[in-house]
Amino acid sequence: YDEPPPELVPDLDELRRQDAFREANELRAWIEVEGGEIADYGQTGRSLIGDGPDLEAQQVSFAAVEFPVIQPEPEVGDGWVRFTQTVGGRIGLPAHRPVVGRPYFHVGAVSAWTTLELLLHADGKTETRLVAASPFPRHSLYAADRRLVDVFGADEFELGDGTPWGDEGTPAFAEAVESELERRLATSILRDGAKLVRRRVARGETLVEQGERGRDLFVLLDGVFDVEIDGEVVAQVGSGAVLGERAALGDGRRTATLRAVRSSRVAVIGPDTISRPHLAEISAVHAGAAPERT
Repeated sequence: YDEPPPELVPDLDELRRQDAFREANELRAWIEVEGGEIADYGQTGRSLIGDGPDLEAQQVSFAAVEFPVIQPEPEVGDGWVRFTQTVGGRIGLPAHRPVVGRPYFHVGAVSAWTTLELLLHADGKTETRLVAASPFPRHSLYAADRRLVDVFGADEFELGDGTPWGDEGTPAFAEAVESELERRLATSILRDGAKLVRRRVARGETLVEQGERGRDLFVLLDGVFDVEIDGEVVAQVGSGAVLGERAALGDGRRTATLRAVRSSRVAVIGPDTISRPHLAEISAVHAGAAPERT
């Protein structure tokens, strides 16, 4: 469970370093008023995605993915300007849902997003609203003075596959997620000068097989894999999943077979291409824990 939101947010970047939130939407705007009339206006803003909590070794971890910021042209009215901004992404948190007709679950990354509206009046009045959001997680609204205004629960927004960037099941959405995953991997995981290797896995083909040796890590860019242990499917994993960490850090033997449910694409990260700080971080997360099953 998430901690209750603080009454005051002194430093958003520091909170991100502490991994104290999953997604943040910071909207800033201004207007110039001359003789009671709005003469000029503008806005800035940014999106911040948390890396997600450290997971036990039996759990599948997911790479966080930031979606492009949506910032429409401000709406100008009689004595006011309305600014809107939407941010979000795939947060580094797994969520499961039943697979119809099967005794196991599909494990995928959670998408979180918010749309903020800021209304500035020529007389100095300010109105801030959370106008739309994903049903998960809980969302907290803060004013310009960084003080808590309101908290919104999951029951206040409709659950579904739709997002401001399109339905999650569409090729366009998958392509956007894949591109951002590749960018993030290249900038935060790989050594300087190392190149990201991609591999396509056909439906029914295995990425790795239980018991075989191998130290490559994989990030599932697009697709779905069955996780098989001793010939039995025990779970499914979806886009964003980070796979193969235990073999890379342990004795090099795969603890499960990964078989593509449909045509899938993965990023292959060899041990010699991972930056030392990131490898140490992975090792620290899993130190002393039981072997995972992916």
